[in-house]
Amino acid sequence: MKIRSVLSAAVLAVATTFAATQALAQDTFTLKLAETWGPNFPIFGDATKSMAQMAEKMSNGRLKIRIDSANKHKAPLGVFDMVKAGQYDMGHSASYYWKGKVPNTLFFTSMPFGMTALEQYAWFYYDEGMDLMQEVYEPHNMLSFPGGNTGNQMGGWFRKEIKSLDDLKGLKMRIPGFAGEVFAEVGVNPTNIAPGELYTALERNTIDALEWVGPALDLRLGFHQIADYYYTGWHEPATELQFLINKRVWERLPADLQEILRVAMRTAAYDMLIHSQHENAKAWANIKQDYPNVQIKNFPDDVFQAMYDANQKLLKEAAGNNEQAARIVKSLEDYQRDSRAYTRISDNAYLNTMAEIE
Repeated sequence: MKIRSVLSAAVLAVATTFAATQALAQDTFTLKLAETWGPNFPIFGDATKSMAQMAEKMSNGRLKIRIDSANKHKAPLGVFDMVKAGQYDMGHSASYYWKGKVPNTLFFTSMPFGMTALEQYAWFYYDEGMDLMQEVYEPHNMLSFPGGNTGNQMGGWFRKEIKSLDDLKGLKMRIPGFAGEVFAEVGVNPTNIAPGELYTALERNTIDALEWVGPALDLRLGFHQIADYYYTGWHEPATELQFLINKRVWERLPADLQEILRVAMRTAAYDMLIHSQHENAKAWANIKQDYPNVQIKNFPDDVFQAMYDANQKLLKEAAGNNEQAARIVKSLEDYQRDSRAYTRISDNAYLNTMAEIE
């Protein structure tokens, strides 16, 4: 009788566990995501929609993500706080927007004179980039994942040509992140403005110049109608957006849905990079014909040198004032040095050779 009772109890336990597992597997989770961008914002907004669609399809409908754009939640630069507090389960934005709250977040979007998109993704996924990013976000009840890359961004739109450092003195410019601090070192008055307010700020002379992304998105917003001088980039060679997830929400998800979400975010991020390349190439091919007023410029050598020197000074100060920042800066510099050696002998060598024969 005892043996029979033990076997019956064991069978009951297994059946109960199986039933509970099956019930859990059928649970449906709906997450709310707040994005910094407006509704149907091209490329950036496409990345969030793509991620949500993939997650729902791969989970057979068990994981749904509802996206609220900036016009609905009314806080385009408040995504960090809303996800941290649990007001939203997820967010899509850029880490350097939070440098005023948590300065070490800015290292995970893009750094002036830093890595290319390919180098940066390798640092995230095959070196220590993801671990360092999670270390920064962990105390704020969040996880952060790469959320899509724009590639190398243009240096911005200016009403007047920049011929020397003197032309930067007192210039009011929308430029976020570490690049804003670099520009401040050479006399610019940097500010950060939400994407939906950029055109109006430039049109009303609230600012004298701005940088946004690249030709595909910049021309859509009409900056060429106000400013003629379009400068090549230096400040964001690989601008990575972020998917933020409330940590308690993440921990409530079953393991299989966590993995599905992880794969969906990583795939959407890569897709945004190639989407950006495609759209920018198309826009660039027609820019001279469609917008003959636009003058493509490089910053003068002395301006570049001054910005580079300012960047090195600020990095040294950041590393000297904060142990965590010091480890992140060292990781970025070490990986860029090692990876760049191969980039130069591969991609650079190929492009230089092609430039000589085309």
